[in-house]
Amino acid sequence: MTLLNMIVIDDYVFSVIIAGFVIVIVILFSTFRRRKFGENDSGLIRTEVIRSSDDGDSDHIDVIVVGAGVAGAALAHTLAKDGRRVHVIERDLSEPDRIVGELLQPGGYLKLMELGLEDCVGDIDAQRVVGYGLFKDGKNIKLSYPLEQFTSDVAGRSFHNGRFIQKMREKTASLPNVRLEQGTVTSLLEEKGVVKGVQYKTKNGDELKAYAPLTIVCDGCFSNLRRSLCSPKVDVPSHFVGLILENCQLPFSNHGHVILADPSPILFYQISSTEVRCLVDVPAGQKLPSIANGDMAKYLKTVVAPQVPPEIFESFVAAVDKCNIRTMPNRSMPATPQPTPGAILMGDAFNMRHPLTGGGMTVALSDIVILRDLLRPLKNLNNSEALCKYLESFYTLRKPVASTINTLAGALYKVFCASSDDAHKEMREACFDYLSLGGECSNGPVALLSGLNPRPLSLVVHFFAVAVYGVGRLLLPFPSPQRLWLGVRLLTGAAAIIFPIMKAEGLRQMFFPATVPAYYRRLQVR
Repeated sequence: MTLLNMIVIDDYVFSVIIAGFVIVIVILFSTFRRRKFGENDSGLIRTEVIRSSDDGDSDHIDVIVVGAGVAGAALAHTLAKDGRRVHVIERDLSEPDRIVGELLQPGGYLKLMELGLEDCVGDIDAQRVVGYGLFKDGKNIKLSYPLEQFTSDVAGRSFHNGRFIQKMREKTASLPNVRLEQGTVTSLLEEKGVVKGVQYKTKNGDELKAYAPLTIVCDGCFSNLRRSLCSPKVDVPSHFVGLILENCQLPFSNHGHVILADPSPILFYQISSTEVRCLVDVPAGQKLPSIANGDMAKYLKTVVAPQVPPEIFESFVAAVDKCNIRTMPNRSMPATPQPTPGAILMGDAFNMRHPLTGGGMTVALSDIVILRDLLRPLKNLNNSEALCKYLESFYTLRKPVASTINTLAGALYKVFCASSDDAHKEMREACFDYLSLGGECSNGPVALLSGLNPRPLSLVVHFFAVAVYGVGRLLLPFPSPQRLWLGVRLLTGAAAIIFPIMKAEGLRQMFFPATVPAYYRRLQVR
């Protein structure tokens, strides 16, 4: 075991050297960019100017927000607090009833605090989440979030998604400069390539039009407007089967639970003081059993139930017997924006990842903070062309955080799924044992998972540290040609998992955002 630890340590020393090299390259590129674009007397990069002018029309709307889910409600509240007049159009203002969007990672909670919305998890019976329990083949490990440097209130939160959204809607609607309306947006209104507003149908069936300098589309994963603003490449890697277990005591209180089952992971986490959410993943390559004819209940009892921890077996079977079973597709979609004057995409309409890691709300809230900071210096948003060019920086500034969380979700899901391939089995086992080592081997990956340290280089270092650890186990105590070949396949398999995901996310923006010209755009308001 000592030699094994030395292998891991050597890998970290090597990674530190690589990190230093990358930092030097980024600094050189940054210097080159500054010299190329030039600086003005005030030290700002020369760029287009967005002019401000007074607008005396009290009925004028600054921003239309399509959708009042987590992203839409939080964004509308944030922009309104900055003095914008916001018109929010939501298809259904009744309380949503979903089986995902119920776990907010600590990194997302910090963004919620930054937006002044942390009280929205109060009075909804939300549960604190301070880590994860990982289960595999009768073994388990307890992984805690690295929260030592934060105040006692900082932790993850799990809750009923609908209750959380309703609290945010109520808080947003309480602002005098917000108009929250129920209606279905049917199309964007364009004029000479510039989005001027939206056409929508009210709940009474009336067809109306609304106009604003900026329209932000946050209409969720089933968006019918995203094709006008991006080139979506939606993938459905699996489905979740959702259940609620009642009066069930989980093995680790205030922890999410991940079972590395066959064929794919099972999740358990508390969503209220008396309810536990269970999500059973069914991979895309496997036919989803029918709920109506009883095949799903049979599958859950015969295939899934024997793999859940014995402490919750009876509660799981009881939940299946109640037949309150729901399914939903898990979608992933890298952000592929087409900058359009007068409009921008946000939330799941813009970017999705596998929900295994619960990172969706963290990405959405982080994006809102970035967009708020970019819009804050603007007095108004009337110059759509200049605003569109200026906001191209948003797509670059969000990449390191969003792409890290997205890549982790996709890579971890692939590693955690069972496989008949020996190299994949070794990678899955190595991941579990690597996290069991403790110290930085668990703190680093959990910091990534929690959104507290969403850094691309850290993700790559830990991912390949797991692979190297797996190879080291294969070569000890004595290597053989068969084990050596298996080690090679393990390394190439690891690369085949993570590199396509990072490529889809955009390697340059993810690792070298400072080399992208839009990164240096600054605003001069006059």
